[in-house]
Amino acid sequence: MSNALSKITAALLAVILLYLFPAFQYAEREEDLRLLAAYNCLVQFTDAIRIKGYLSPVMYEDFSRELESTGAIYDIELEHRHKKYHPEYEDPADPATFKEDFSVVYDSYFTSAFLEEMYPSSLPVGDSTLRKYKLEAGDFVNVTLVKRSHTAFDALSGFISGFLPGNGHTQALVYGGMVLNEDY
Repeated sequence: MSNALSKITAALLAVILLYLFPAFQYAEREEDLRLLAAYNCLVQFTDAIRIKGYLSPVMYEDFSRELESTGAIYDIELEHRHKKYHPEYEDPADPATFKEDFSVVYDSYFTSAFLEEMYPSSLPVGDSTLRKYKLEAGDFVNVTLVKRSHTAFDALSGFISGFLPGNGHTQALVYGGMVLNEDY
């Protein structure tokens, strides 16, 4: 009986080592390349926004198309933090009580504001010169990619570790920075 049990264990171990482990390694390498390609697209897109100072529908659609070519599905989340200076007063109703100080406040705008500005219902579709989301120098822009698709790596790692893919574990890529120019 022990001889048969050891043969079954050896056969199972051989299958794992010969087939499952190389498949896992290949899927992991493929996932790394997919993430690198997505991160490269993200950096180029965000830097283009930071350098130009605006986001146009053409830029957004090209970015979406490049992300599709990575083989994964991502949700694109955009954030714009507009910098404002507010003067400090002892009594806000009396301008003579100015404290010689300013506070910095950031107004945040998200994906829906970007899309409403780039795709308004009042402008014709072909007129792309007016359909730009404009930012100012000194503002901050962040772009986040949240992975929504499941790959072979997710399935194999879930099989090996015992966790089901998509049980609250989401992968996000974030990149952003200060807007450097207003080239519109």
